[in-house]
Amino acid sequence: MKNRSSISLFAGLVFGLPLIAYLLVNWHESRLQKLPVLGPVVEKEGKMTAHRIQDFSLVNQDGRPITITDWDNKIVIADFFFTRCPSVCPKMTRSMKETQESFNGDPNLLLASFSVDPDRDSLEVLQRYSKKYKLDNSNWDLITGDKKTIYKLARNSFMLVAADGDGGPEDFIHSEKLVLIDKEKRIRGYYNGTDEKEITQLIRDIKKLKDEK
Repeated sequence: MKNRSSISLFAGLVFGLPLIAYLLVNWHESRLQKLPVLGPVVEKEGKMTAHRIQDFSLVNQDGRPITITDWDNKIVIADFFFTRCPSVCPKMTRSMKETQESFNGDPNLLLASFSVDPDRDSLEVLQRYSKKYKLDNSNWDLITGDKKTIYKLARNSFMLVAADGDGGPEDFIHSEKLVLIDKEKRIRGYYNGTDEKEITQLIRDIKKLKDEK
């Protein structure tokens, strides 16, 4: 009996301790470890500060002006898409929709989809796209406007593309990344919008940001 008890105790330690360690590490990562702040540190007014999304002036699918002030004190998920995209963009849109639904239309969470083909993606086209995918636009803007402004944002603010470009007729940007922006307009993560595992991680990270002090 004593030997059996010893064996049971040993087996419990062998299998139990790694499980406990895993649960503690997972709890620490999900609750205590903060998300990194991404992007270069820049000098502003003599102080070194984290990179932030710069101001812009564009419009959403309803023609309402959208600027960076609409993101004040909000967590934002942004992507860059175009409505004629046959494969990647629909997957990204579904991932954005899944994320939105995970937070029940929380007004403190905003979604922003910037068209990289604004000449074709007019307000009417964006409205049709929204209806086609049954999007909830209460906290989700499909954004269009000046192409050079959008491409400058993608390159210099969201840092989605390393290659240079002028936003002219021959310039084209396309990325499958969803970008997580915190309440201070800092980049906190990039996620593949076509990968279900990364969307699950995005949802976890949004919850972490909401609890961040």
